[in-house]
Amino acid sequence: MRFQFNAVLAAAAVLLAGGASAQEVVVKIGHVAPTSGPIAHLGKDNEMGARLAVDELNAKGVTIGGKKARFELLAEDDAADPKQGTAAAQKLVDSKVNGVVGHLNSGTTIPASKIYSDAGIPQISPSATNPKYTRQGFKTAFRVVANDEHLGGTLGKYAVTQLKGKAIAVIDDRTAYGQGVADEFEKGVKSAGGKTVGREFTNDKATDFTAILTSIKAKKPDIVFFGGMDAVAGPMLRQMKQLGINAKLMGGDGICTGELPKLAAGAMADEQVVCAEAGGVEGEQKAGMEDFKARFKKKFNADVQIYAPYVYDAVMVMADAMVKAGSPEPAKYLPVLAKTEGFKGVTGTISFDNKGDIKNGALTMYTYKGGNRQQIAVVR
Repeated sequence: MRFQFNAVLAAAAVLLAGGASAQEVVVKIGHVAPTSGPIAHLGKDNEMGARLAVDELNAKGVTIGGKKARFELLAEDDAADPKQGTAAAQKLVDSKVNGVVGHLNSGTTIPASKIYSDAGIPQISPSATNPKYTRQGFKTAFRVVANDEHLGGTLGKYAVTQLKGKAIAVIDDRTAYGQGVADEFEKGVKSAGGKTVGREFTNDKATDFTAILTSIKAKKPDIVFFGGMDAVAGPMLRQMKQLGINAKLMGGDGICTGELPKLAAGAMADEQVVCAEAGGVEGEQKAGMEDFKARFKKKFNADVQIYAPYVYDAVMVMADAMVKAGSPEPAKYLPVLAKTEGFKGVTGTISFDNKGDIKNGALTMYTYKGGNRQQIAVVR
């Protein structure tokens, strides 16, 4: 008799569990960034931004199509390597994720985007700025930051019109991001009537820049632009100081991080570095960004490096499209995501154009004083 009673209880538990799961929808959000290698600090920053968004969505008890949604984060490491990036993308597709936020680098985002497109899975990059990403004709590709044409072009004009650069040298790390932003910077300099005195290149794992910096020093530059990431820019600043190059160092969002002063190890003079971050908040929006940074610090006991707020917004925009579509199925919410207009994020207002690029993307210009990043201006 006891056995029969236990069997009845077990059957009831199975039925209850089935009923509960029928009222719940699991939403898998994939995230890819380099959480190993030289820019792992940026990749971990991104992943924490995604984790904060997922945890907050679950705490809110979001419902999709009348069912309570339970968001899960599937995080992968691409080590900023294109081959590892495509392997990570395929793994997420095989795991049947509902959407992907990533990758961090243009060099991994672009090859991975075809895999997501072929699978019909929406992808929002929080930081890939190479224009090619959204110009391949993929309806699944979106980004929440301004692209290199805007980023590099604006920096190039700023170098001439605001910093009064007369002899401007350009270095890039030959990645899709670094070379792309340097090309657009050079175009921006020329369109503003400025002059570049040399173009050199390195790679994203280099630590010795003596040869290229010696060549540049002979041209007496007042500004050196570097297209690449902070892990290379830091040692470059040290060697510029050793060689007696007193030029300003400019760069895009890849160098515009909280970690740069540490990586430069005391070689950065006040206001020597001028960089821009794709995105920017003004006026009332500043309070939202400060609140985000406080929540981030409380949860992870870490300061935001750079892209975490964009990752957070990307997850939230994706979830918002699912709620509006009444479904987390990619084919159903993708058309709604594409029509996103006026979404209020912590990084500003998000609307997508017909390519998947953010409309009217802002840029924030920064410099460094006393080892701390300071905002100069928000430009559009």
